[in-house]
Amino acid sequence: MSGNSFAYSEQAGGGEATELGQEATSTVSPSGAFGLFSSDLKNMWNPVFRPRLLVLRNEDLKQMLESNKDSAKLDAMKRIVGMIAKGKNASELFPAVVKNVASKNIEIKKLVYVYLVRYAEEQQDLALLSISTFQRALKDPNQLIRASALRVLSSIRVPIIVPIMMLAIKEASADLSPYVRKNAAHAIQKLYSLDPEQKEMLIEVIEKLLKDKSTLVAGSVVMAFEEVCPDRIDLIHKNYRKLCNLLVDVEEWGQVVIIHMLTRYARTQFVSPWKEDDGLEDNEKNFYESDDEQKEKTDQRKKPYAMDPDHRLLIRNTKPLLQSRNAAVVMAVAQLYWHISPKSEVGIISKSLVRLLRSNREVQYIVLQNIATMSIQRKGMFEPYLKSFYVRSTDPTMIKILKLEILTNLANEANISTLLREFQTYVKSQDKQFAAATIQTIGRCATNISEVTDTCLSGLVCLLSNRDEIVVAESVVVIKKLLQMQPAQHGEIIKHMAKLLDSITVPVARASILWLIGENCERVPKIAPDVLRKMAKSFTNEDDLVKLQILNLGAKLYLTNSKQTKLLTQYILNLGKYDQNYDIRDRTRFIRQLIVPNEKSGALSKYAKKIFLAQKPAPLLESPFKDRDHFQLGTLSHTLNTKAIGYLELSNWPEVAPDPSVRNVEVIELAKEWTPAGKAKKENPAKKFYSDSEEEEDSSDSSSDSESESGSASGEQDEEGDSSEDSSEDSSSEHRSDSESVSEVGDKRRAKRNSKSKGKSDSEDEEKENEKSKTSDSSSTDSSSAEESSSDSESESESESESESKKVTMEKEEKKTKQDRNLTKDVSLLDLDDFNPVSTPVVLPTPALSPSLIADLEGLNLSTSSSVISVNTPVFVPVKTHVLLHRMSGRGLAAHYFFPRQPCIFGDKMVSIQITLNNTTDRKIENIHIEGKKFPMGMQMHVFNPIESLEPEGSITVSMGIDFCDSTQTASFQLCTKDDCFNVNIQPPVGELLLPVAMSEKDFKKEQGMLTGMNETSTVIIAAPQNFTPSVILQKVVNVANVGVVPSGQDNIYRFAAKTVHSGSLMLVTVELKEGSTAQLIINTERTVIGSVLLRELKPVLSQG
Repeated sequence: MSGNSFAYSEQAGGGEATELGQEATSTVSPSGAFGLFSSDLKNMWNPVFRPRLLVLRNEDLKQMLESNKDSAKLDAMKRIVGMIAKGKNASELFPAVVKNVASKNIEIKKLVYVYLVRYAEEQQDLALLSISTFQRALKDPNQLIRASALRVLSSIRVPIIVPIMMLAIKEASADLSPYVRKNAAHAIQKLYSLDPEQKEMLIEVIEKLLKDKSTLVAGSVVMAFEEVCPDRIDLIHKNYRKLCNLLVDVEEWGQVVIIHMLTRYARTQFVSPWKEDDGLEDNEKNFYESDDEQKEKTDQRKKPYAMDPDHRLLIRNTKPLLQSRNAAVVMAVAQLYWHISPKSEVGIISKSLVRLLRSNREVQYIVLQNIATMSIQRKGMFEPYLKSFYVRSTDPTMIKILKLEILTNLANEANISTLLREFQTYVKSQDKQFAAATIQTIGRCATNISEVTDTCLSGLVCLLSNRDEIVVAESVVVIKKLLQMQPAQHGEIIKHMAKLLDSITVPVARASILWLIGENCERVPKIAPDVLRKMAKSFTNEDDLVKLQILNLGAKLYLTNSKQTKLLTQYILNLGKYDQNYDIRDRTRFIRQLIVPNEKSGALSKYAKKIFLAQKPAPLLESPFKDRDHFQLGTLSHTLNTKAIGYLELSNWPEVAPDPSVRNVEVIELAKEWTPAGKAKKENPAKKFYSDSEEEEDSSDSSSDSESESGSASGEQDEEGDSSEDSSEDSSSEHRSDSESVSEVGDKRRAKRNSKSKGKSDSEDEEKENEKSKTSDSSSTDSSSAEESSSDSESESESESESESKKVTMEKEEKKTKQDRNLTKDVSLLDLDDFNPVSTPVVLPTPALSPSLIADLEGLNLSTSSSVISVNTPVFVPVKTHVLLHRMSGRGLAAHYFFPRQPCIFGDKMVSIQITLNNTTDRKIENIHIEGKKFPMGMQMHVFNPIESLEPEGSITVSMGIDFCDSTQTASFQLCTKDDCFNVNIQPPVGELLLPVAMSEKDFKKEQGMLTGMNETSTVIIAAPQNFTPSVILQKVVNVANVGVVPSGQDNIYRFAAKTVHSGSLMLVTVELKEGSTAQLIINTERTVIGSVLLRELKPVLSQG
């Protein structure tokens, strides 16, 4: 019977009932006391009987919870928690569950607390009955039980137990376990929301927890601080440096909270790092001020801006978090840099934000909103990543519109032509909302960049003939706004739009055309009356918006051409008088009294013409993100563009920085408690924890900063019981007990930090270890040298002499290391990102590694070239010419360019380009030359010599070289004549950035074996068999890329080799034929960006017939 029932339920869709039945059957007792299956079981699958089934199931669980066996109770609790996880209501089981809160079984107790945390707020009365059990659990030896009991206690939202909660929080805040202290910080927020009058006592607990050195507690207590007392900045002073140094090790949620808090803190405690830039602008204004005012302001600016060391500490310690895998952390660091760092350093965040665009659409939406706000003020930050904001067909509409907004903000004279071509494609999109937004974008570009206003206008006029009504309507609206700026020059466009009235049905577009004709009725005196005639016929069928504009058109024509339109206007006014819409009836009465003089007309009728035909200001097409910058980036208020509940505004920079000494931590008295006399720690202010590049950057830092940094360095290497100078307010005994509960985590972190510090500066660490060996035995275990490990068996004098000699050796090594570091540039993970549009020059073997890695890899040959690999002559292919300057745009001067695929004579790293100049006019063009080069960082150009003159119908070919730095970044410059300059640009196909290489099959396989993993990209190609013949594959590959053919001993594998022009990195292309009509295309190269682009270009070429 049961088998039949299950089969029936599966076929009828009764999955839930099956699950309930299966779970219930496991609880059936042999006696059948609460068995489910009976003779009328088939009725239970009916929806009418399901409530009864659920009741039976809850009864089973209750009996299991009342059982004497722990296994039955544990099974029941697992099922109940499973129900909660599925969203089912298990509140009826509360009395049965709460009885087991005193169970001795630790597993049962943990699950009971999970249940109670969920339902304690709903079942407050029953939870109060067990409050004594919770209080006892706060003393439990298991830290998880103590923390869970505190969570349950704080979830009971009853004012009567506030004193008990307050006492529990105070005790938990002094707990030996950092996990319990973390939960105490969480409970603070719950208690504050229940009883705000406890604020002062809670602030005392927060102040105590802020001194906690555990990274587990830091994020939670800062969150409590933000909820309870965000204005008590004085609590942060002593803990500021500690929070900065702990930031990297805090969990991701805590990092976000701390960074936002420290952003607000920095805006109140440090002077603006932007003052230097503002000062330059003020100097111009001061020219006209009186001498006294000038002197007073000059005195204020006598001192050059020097960044506070604590300000620099915050910026430096948050920089590594830009590489975080968590999008919220990256966004938090980005807003911190935007709001508090010098303008010259903000650019570092752009690459990280662009990286987040690979995330899901929700993350993209938030990131793009913030980029849109940033790009209004600082276009240069995101210009190198322009292509990252190109719209993909798979993007949702909200993402597409945000990308359009950013592209509009980044548009300038150099890239507008590329963007307009991109916009032309977007206008054809099936997404009508996106197509309409694109047309608005074209209008904004035309407004912002005067050079392309006419081009955009003519393009929009072309769109008027589009089949899509929405595109036409939006084009009309945008054209109307553009014509307001220069109406006198575009009479023909107004006439063309008047003809469209017969075909356009969208009300907004019809109203816009009527408004334009009415505004320019004197410029089209023959067309305007006829349009009014047509509109009078269809007046009753028009939309209300159109009717209002017909009334306006009639009034304007009555005032300017009453002879022809007087009767028409009166007819329209009579129609409007009896219209159903009261707005139209009111407008009709107003216009009649204003333009038709009679006895009742007032003084206004004299000014009717001035009122209707006044000069209207042109509309200002602005970004909707222009006014969002007053909200802190990354906040809900910024996303909604309105102040949300709980939003904390960023304060303005103080004119004079508050006293920085409030952040100094006094450690002398505390040190006496546990440090023997005469062994005070010496600080060497010359030593720096960070890299040389950062040392140069921070040369103006004060000694307080160096103390905090060196303290943090030593604190990271020592046990947590040894207090560092920036966070030593807690007693050593309390902190040692903390480290006991998280000893395993602490050991791992200390090992990790020690390895990091050794990798950064071995010589500095060994000197510190020598100093520590005189003061404590524990530091000797951290040393890696044989002398120090055996120092216990040697005399004190011998160890001192050894350390003296070692210091001399270390100083020499330190100087050598610094020289090496000055030659090399520190490269972070961000600098190695794949989507970097401009690659820096690479010298092989590459020095862009840390000194420790270079030492480890000394024996390896990092060069991608060998003696048997040499540049080969290119395979002949037809020359592809590209338009550099069209003869219409160049006023008769036409320019085309092509890539000859030969080594450049101007430089080994340059790509050779030949430009053909044609004079299509009947006059001589003089002094043709290149000016105004606008290149990304690292790109260089060798220009051709100026051409004195080019005869009519004459032609000349010149050569030039461009170092594209192994990227497809556009080279923008101006091609100038004696009279004009034209903006042009050259964007190289990725295949032209290569030089063919001759190598044997053996060498090819050897190099390919060294370029696997991250350096290999592949794809599958599907094509007809006739497209996979050797001649066809050869022709297609060399047409796309300048590669050399590698001889192959296998009929189904074709190999090609080349090297990049700039860096000389190998580019290995393999086409391997598979069974049927498929092939695999593999590209191996260190330049992964170029490799992936080349793969995308080769795939469609090899696939097509």
